[in-house]
Amino acid sequence: MKKQGVRSTEEGVGGARPVARRPASAGPTASVGAATAKITPARLAAFEILKLVGEGKGHSDELLHSARVDALSPEDRNLTTALVMGVLRWQIALDARVRGLLQRPEQRLAEPVAIALRMGAFQLLHLERIPAHAALSESVELCRAAGEPHATGMVNAVLRKVAAAQRPSVRVFESAVAFAERLGHPRWMVERWVAEYGRDVALKICEADQKEPAQGGMFQDSGGDLPQMDDGSRLVAELAAAAMPAAKRVWDCCAAPGGKTLILARRLRTAEVLASDVSVKRLAQTEARLRRYAYAERVGFAVADAADAKAVEGRFDLILCDVPCSGTGTLAGNPEIRHRLKVEDLARQAERQAAILEGALKRLAPGGRLVYSTCSLEPEECEQVVEAVGKKAGLRRVSVAGLLGELGEQGILLGGVELGSAVRDGALRTLPGVQGCDGFFAVVLERD
Repeated sequence: MKKQGVRSTEEGVGGARPVARRPASAGPTASVGAATAKITPARLAAFEILKLVGEGKGHSDELLHSARVDALSPEDRNLTTALVMGVLRWQIALDARVRGLLQRPEQRLAEPVAIALRMGAFQLLHLERIPAHAALSESVELCRAAGEPHATGMVNAVLRKVAAAQRPSVRVFESAVAFAERLGHPRWMVERWVAEYGRDVALKICEADQKEPAQGGMFQDSGGDLPQMDDGSRLVAELAAAAMPAAKRVWDCCAAPGGKTLILARRLRTAEVLASDVSVKRLAQTEARLRRYAYAERVGFAVADAADAKAVEGRFDLILCDVPCSGTGTLAGNPEIRHRLKVEDLARQAERQAAILEGALKRLAPGGRLVYSTCSLEPEECEQVVEAVGKKAGLRRVSVAGLLGELGEQGILLGGVELGSAVRDGALRTLPGVQGCDGFFAVVLERD
């Protein structure tokens, strides 16, 4: 696997300044302060972010755009981001590698020690421009600074073994269990993908999840007055706009963070668009974002739970129901999901999704169309929700194949983009590593 190249602000990497050091003095507080002084700002910030993520006190993306990280030099910001996202992507594989080098592999390590080991092992195995001595020594100091001085000898010994050991070769044929661990994914998740999409596709999904999210290459126009968003996410919004181009009233019922709302407003210039979300904070952020775009001036906003049919008034010709979900189609950009999600969470998600879909359908005008979408790869949140709710509502499914053709004819999709493989039983199903974007599901439903 090609390693990631980063620049650091330590001596010998990028030609930047050496790390400042203070003499240690007596006492635990002074010892911790001395240890911290031996750690570059980038690694210290990454360690603290990983600790917060592990404690469920923040999302990596938000923490990486916090004031503290913004105050770092550009080089340090790059290294902090590489460390946080890399450790989260590879955590399962890193833990397996470290576990095999412990004197007692079954022992449970204190979380600060585990994070220090993961950071050190990640740098040694995946960042080619980081000197081994820097990865090793600063991991030891991170352990000391976190109040775990008794573990520094073990951290030093294990990381020396990681640095000296040959990297394992990829077998000619791997079981799902083997490539799940090698590529940092939970076994249960990968086994589900193998059952749903086949072994080869499941392997491609895992490989794509370990890389930086793909740059857009699906649409004719990008940048300028268009929002920055993944191609899969944008494709859902473009399909929704194409599904009802003459719509007069449009409702994006789970609108935050607002990228899809912007696409709807840009395509449906004469429509009245309502953007709602159940979260006051997220809706306020969405409104602030949309106000920067002149073509979004007709968008209205409402704090509303779409599962409650009384949350908004009137009926809509077009509804985009992009429901909250597990997000398993977005693991490249949201790597911590794989560590938090449990298989039993899917049923809870599906129950909420069905309630939102049922509530939104009550506001769909006769002859109107609703687009139900998720960024999940799991059938419980996608096909099964639509099947259960659609049967009760007596809706007709409209194949997305014709709509994709229209997007090509209108020049919205780049020439040569072939999305036939993304149509599954009339619905859109993009897969990481297959279509070159995040994994999205979307189905168009029509009311007679």
